[in-house]
Amino acid sequence: MLKNILFAFATALENIRTRFFHTVLSILGIVIGVAALVAILSLIDGMEQYAQEQITKTTDLKAILVHTNSYKTVNEVRVLKSDYAYFTNPSFQKLRSSLTKPVKGYLYWRQNGEVTTKIDHRTLGTLITGTSFPIHPDLTLIQGRAFTEAEIQTRQPVAFINQRLAKQLVGSQPEKLAIGRQVIYKDKPLTIIGIAADKDAKAGQLLIPITLVSDSALKATPPMAVLEARQVEDVPVLKTQIENWLKANVKNGLDDFVVVTNEFRVGQAAKGFLLFRLVMGAIVGISVIVGGIGVMNVLLISVTERTVEIGVRKALGAKKRDILWQFLSESITISTFGSLMGLGLGILSSMAFIPIIKALVDVPFQVAYTWNTFMVIMVIAMLIGIIFGTYPAMRAARLNPVDAIRRE
Repeated sequence: MLKNILFAFATALENIRTRFFHTVLSILGIVIGVAALVAILSLIDGMEQYAQEQITKTTDLKAILVHTNSYKTVNEVRVLKSDYAYFTNPSFQKLRSSLTKPVKGYLYWRQNGEVTTKIDHRTLGTLITGTSFPIHPDLTLIQGRAFTEAEIQTRQPVAFINQRLAKQLVGSQPEKLAIGRQVIYKDKPLTIIGIAADKDAKAGQLLIPITLVSDSALKATPPMAVLEARQVEDVPVLKTQIENWLKANVKNGLDDFVVVTNEFRVGQAAKGFLLFRLVMGAIVGISVIVGGIGVMNVLLISVTERTVEIGVRKALGAKKRDILWQFLSESITISTFGSLMGLGLGILSSMAFIPIIKALVDVPFQVAYTWNTFMVIMVIAMLIGIIFGTYPAMRAARLNPVDAIRRE
């Protein structure tokens, strides 16, 4: 059987060689269609790769966010719950200690508020941020120091501020003079111990230990828990453990909390590109179908030209399946040949297209070639050969040997 198949492909290659230019002209549809498909798939793969890189840069994929769901839906209307669970520093520390994977974590609470300067009793509007982390990861300390763990746990009245609030406090004097000064928040004097860079912030910011925030303030504006895994692979396990802890230790379980990971952003991007890939593939696939019709045309002409040869072979004992295999193998060989030519043309055209993209759009975009693209092309070649070669092959196999020989 294998010998017959190899012989059939060898015969197909010989027939292609003898009618090379006719074959090439007939498979231009496949060449152009496959080239367009390769170019589009490789460009989309490059776009997806670029998008994932941007998502990874702007979003920490190792982060797990847990925030309170203080609303419920009643008759399609979101209504504030009368009672809901929220994190306090002790409950958050219990959650952290229950996790089996190493994590960094902190509570993050923010509210607009007012502070009063102790020296001249000026009132300043500012963003009040409570944190259980010595310094918030988004901030860079430029003067003074951050909180200590002991100050957070013992509720020491300390704070650090951003540069904008420092300038509001000291005016034209050097920013560092704000360190040691006191501001009053909720009737509580707070000593400023550090200044953080604010990256041109439009508002002043006062950061305090979250243990200084009252339970009523935490309930009114529930804090968000941020947990960061050491490895991205740990995120699914940690998410499951967090959900299980909430179910076991919170009255309403997951009804009062939402656990979010940033992996869904990568998943959403991948779905979008998959849809784009399918739509563009379907459009370009029309050219491939046209190319398949060209293959069928080549084979039908070949059957007509080789009618006597087919009749002689059948008269000498060739069976229907031998003739069928011969023409199917020729069809598969022709379509594979056209697909490989299209593959090469598609790679060259996509590489030539990249400088044009970079000239029009200033992004570090590169074309990407994946094994999936090459596998798709090979599958297409096989399908074209089988689908569009079946009818000519069956027509050749059904020829009556006597009628075929007489047709000369």
